[in-house]
Amino acid sequence: MKEVYEVRMHGRAGQGAKSGSQLLAEAAFKEGKYIQSFPEYGSERRGAPTVSYTKIADKVLKSHEPIVNPDAVLVLDFGIMRSIMVAAGLPETGILIVNTRVCSDEIKKLAQFNGTLYGVDATGISMDLLGMDTPNVPMLGALAKLTGIVKMESLEEVVRAHFLSKIGEEKVQKNIGMLRRGYEEVFK
Repeated sequence: MKEVYEVRMHGRAGQGAKSGSQLLAEAAFKEGKYIQSFPEYGSERRGAPTVSYTKIADKVLKSHEPIVNPDAVLVLDFGIMRSIMVAAGLPETGILIVNTRVCSDEIKKLAQFNGTLYGVDATGISMDLLGMDTPNVPMLGALAKLTGIVKMESLEEVVRAHFLSKIGEEKVQKNIGMLRRGYEEVFK
């Protein structure tokens, strides 16, 4: 792993960018890494654009500024790419994962990204398993597969610890299923 691995998540309030960033950070912490996770958003109304940051390192993190040159970018809402430069600062060697059913040159053009684009139908997965649009968890599964930055087992443990008392065993299992499907169904 490079000195600091940085992930930026773009979405809309209510889609789980903030909690997805936190879950990723907690999974890395379980694996002995140093972490930071924080959101940036304006109004707190549902549907407003949000961005969340996760930093993962093998040493203490001393800087607390937003991520401008991420290693990976997750786009939880395809439509947000029409108004926000989601791939800003992402090198061509970086990873762009978009919540979409198809990867296309049009998406790359919209994102203004010349590197490798990955897709995962995170909305479809979450609608299928939970009946609601919460794409953050399947997107984390896709990120784990593509980067290995955290182990799936760590993500599953964090999801269980985070949600069991809030939503119960049945929905926790559905969330773990969403993680696994995101991992299995990410495509190029």
